[in-house]
Amino acid sequence: MRKLLLRMIEPKDSLAGKRQLFSNEAILRLILPLFFEQLLAMLVGIVDTFMISYAGDAAVSGVSLVNMFNTIFIYLFTALASGGAVVVSQYVGSRNRKNANDSASQLLMIATVIALVFMGVSLIWKRQLLGLLFGRVDEDVMDACLVYLRISAYSFPALAIYNAGAALCRSIGKTSVTMYISVLSNVINIIGNAIGIFVLHAGVAGVAYPSLIARTFSAIAITVICFEGSNAAHYKLKSIFSWMPDMVRRIFRIAVPNGIENGLFQLIKVALSSITALFGTAQIAANGIAQSFWSMAALIGVSMGPAFITVIGQCMGGGDIEGADYYFRKLNRITLLSSIVWNALILAVTPFFMNFYPLSDEVKQLVVLLVLIHNIFNAFLYPTSGALANGLRAAGDVKYTMYLSVLSTVICRLVLSVVFGIWMNLGVIGIALAMCCDWGVRALFIRQRYKSGKWKNFQVI
Repeated sequence: MRKLLLRMIEPKDSLAGKRQLFSNEAILRLILPLFFEQLLAMLVGIVDTFMISYAGDAAVSGVSLVNMFNTIFIYLFTALASGGAVVVSQYVGSRNRKNANDSASQLLMIATVIALVFMGVSLIWKRQLLGLLFGRVDEDVMDACLVYLRISAYSFPALAIYNAGAALCRSIGKTSVTMYISVLSNVINIIGNAIGIFVLHAGVAGVAYPSLIARTFSAIAITVICFEGSNAAHYKLKSIFSWMPDMVRRIFRIAVPNGIENGLFQLIKVALSSITALFGTAQIAANGIAQSFWSMAALIGVSMGPAFITVIGQCMGGGDIEGADYYFRKLNRITLLSSIVWNALILAVTPFFMNFYPLSDEVKQLVVLLVLIHNIFNAFLYPTSGALANGLRAAGDVKYTMYLSVLSTVICRLVLSVVFGIWMNLGVIGIALAMCCDWGVRALFIRQRYKSGKWKNFQVI
């Protein structure tokens, strides 16, 4: 069985063993922690939602609305960390330890500064921002929003610091570190939520403070690890408190297009939520439940993205174009094979779990149909449209992926959702098909871009 799997993931034009920067065991050690970290975060999110429901409807609504607002900042912190990860990975690959340390330190510095600005804006103008985004909600819901935003805003710096440290750890292949920290952080969060809601009966504050404590713990823990001098790249105190414009420019050159891409995607999601609201209660419920299964099914593609950045980034930084090409193909095979198996598993268990939902048969059948559509296309298209695109970003080909993402998201996902969902009266099935068309277009162009070899000509460092 093991030999068969190795044959399936090995590209036809292999690379001599001595030329391989990452062995199969090293790739496995890189990928598994990334997957389990994402899986844990997903499961903890489900538990959190369950416990928050005991704080009352206003608390649930307030936390949900503020989390939509906070997601904007989380996407920006993630985009910044991704930019830093590409730069650090390339310096690690080039064996330039000084610049690897400097780029990691500068990432920490600019992430912290930006997070402090976001925190200040959110605290000073919290009522105005919430009123602008969510209009006139009920007073008890607005009160819950204000409490949750005030407390969660204090966690923005911790969140940015953790993302910067996680980017450094992933760039040097220490993905198990982020997984262990995530486990401990989520345990703190769950225990804190249970105490805040069931013991202290603190309502929204009872779920906000545990998140602040958990994120602060994560930020401190990963920062301590990132200062270890034995790492292939680590923080340097002097570099953190210095201003290196060339290094900052390199990080932003990757981070800004990625941030624009992620920000637009989030806005489109909000627009699609408005479209979904037109289709009636049954379809809204089915779509909401299906999305939880979709998120679980997409874990393979999401987890493989950082692996592409680490591996391709180090190869490109070391000037090993042939090695980068080899790992593009190998990682894509691993992603495709794993994605097919994982999506099939999630699809197989969906009807079983639907038995536990107190819903009508119509809603249950629609959920299964939506998961079927999503998982078939996600299994075969997302490994290229999502994970492989991260490889192009790691090589420095960020503008192409940004332009493609913007056009594909607007034309396919948004416009086709209107055409299929409203004009053709397919409802949420139409929105699901539009999403799959988006993946298909991206996969086609990403594949063609990779085969063209233009990604080989970019220079990040």
